[in-house]
Amino acid sequence: MRQYYVYILASKRNGTLYTGMTHNLIKRVGQHKEGRVAGFTKEYGVKRLVWYTTFENVWDATAAEKRIKKWKRRLKLRLIERVNREWDDLIEHQVGGRSGTGQ
Repeated sequence: MRQYYVYILASKRNGTLYTGMTHNLIKRVGQHKEGRVAGFTKEYGVKRLVWYTTFENVWDATAAEKRIKKWKRRLKLRLIERVNREWDDLIEHQVGGRSGTGQ
């Protein structure tokens, strides 16, 4: 069964944020880090994985991504800091199967 990820990248602590969705988190974050994703993340240096969660259904993941993208910045900051107070780059820690939401 395929997993889908909704994730938030940051340029630095309290920096520029980007919300995305993918089925291969490690590969997608690697693409952002290497600058292979043209556009916003490349232009603003948004490369640090600071939050993610998993879904079994692509429709649920897409809905969650769209919902989070509409949130005000302060809500996104709370979401991140609830589980990642130090704004560590979670891709450097164990990613497989665990949720960055602490759920």
